[in-house]
Amino acid sequence: MKDAQTQLAVLKRGVEEIIPEEELTKKLEKAISANKPLKVKLGLDPTAPDIHLGHTVVLQKLRQFQDLGHQVIIIIGDFTGRIGDPTGKSDTRKQLTEQEVLANAETYKEQIFKVLDPEKTRVVFNSEWLAALKFQDIIELSAKITVARMLERDDFSKRYKSNRPISIHEFFYPLMQGYDSIALEADVELGGTDQKFNLLMGRTLQKEYGQEPQVALTMPILEGLDGVQKMSKSLGNYIGINEAPKEIYGKTMSLTDDLIVRYFELVTSVSLEDIERIKDDMEQGANPRNYKMQLAWQLVKQYYGEEAADQAQEEFEKVFQKGDLPDDMPEVQITSEVLEDGEILLPKLIVYCDLTSSTSEARRMLKQGAVKVDDEKIEDVDYQLKVADGMVLRVGKRRFARLRLA
Repeated sequence: MKDAQTQLAVLKRGVEEIIPEEELTKKLEKAISANKPLKVKLGLDPTAPDIHLGHTVVLQKLRQFQDLGHQVIIIIGDFTGRIGDPTGKSDTRKQLTEQEVLANAETYKEQIFKVLDPEKTRVVFNSEWLAALKFQDIIELSAKITVARMLERDDFSKRYKSNRPISIHEFFYPLMQGYDSIALEADVELGGTDQKFNLLMGRTLQKEYGQEPQVALTMPILEGLDGVQKMSKSLGNYIGINEAPKEIYGKTMSLTDDLIVRYFELVTSVSLEDIERIKDDMEQGANPRNYKMQLAWQLVKQYYGEEAADQAQEEFEKVFQKGDLPDDMPEVQITSEVLEDGEILLPKLIVYCDLTSSTSEARRMLKQGAVKVDDEKIEDVDYQLKVADGMVLRVGKRRFARLRLA
């Protein structure tokens, strides 16, 4: 292993907080001296099956621990996931069934290894120890923490003050997450800044059970493509790591300029020296677009390889810089059943071609001037299109369909 200070310099990259940093240094020194890797824990409650770049901020940090020789343990919260993490929620979350949790967990396992080294990753399910607890064990565990301590959590505090219900079972979530650390004798636990309370609960409970407390390492919450709210699939401002290369590339190119450096730091393996050079160049007037293209290429390379990254960049330049049409444009068969005298309401057609998920979204895109038919912009939400074979329908910058009369 590298010396403790060298490791610490690597691990501090992009980190929001290390609690406490001096304990992490001591743990690293002890690991080097004993030639025994640290146990680094991340819990994933599989309440949603798709991973986007926002999730990979923590996964990238885990990969750094792996590259430094430490053991990464991924806890699939098949037991805690049935409760659902109440962090940041203004209402009690719907409990998932065991079948829903396990199905989501399998998808998670497939995706995390796009970042982590499977040979250096241990994947466990926390039902292994939580389901085995007797009621007496649970009473003893809950006796370690007061209600006042639980109400220190911002989300619980807000709900309590506004008379919104807090179910008793929600208090057990941070207790169970903390118990995961006891069961694994974790040295370090990672999470987003919104997980700080839960991570510190692990430290508290380990002390109560006579273990050396873990170090809590929090990572920033990644802003989405809008540059304002956190990346979220529900907000539509996300980049999914399972999306097609051209989608990852094209979405990255829509990123706001002020987030280029932050994305390089948090979701790529580009060196800090290169990132600092990029930052300096842009501050001195270099075109951010060039570095955004570099970022887009890097992200596609990470998940699909260099060849796919080159192809995605070539496609982007062809379609968006030269104005050509994409080579792999889908063709949509338009049958007589969906037409009336050869015409169709344009918002309806857009949804039929799967270019938006709803007619309301289609109307919004029309009002924004984001819809073209054969390179003619159309903004009328009540437009009746006379469909001709071979027409090209375009919505936004990346969605195309060629119409074929059946």
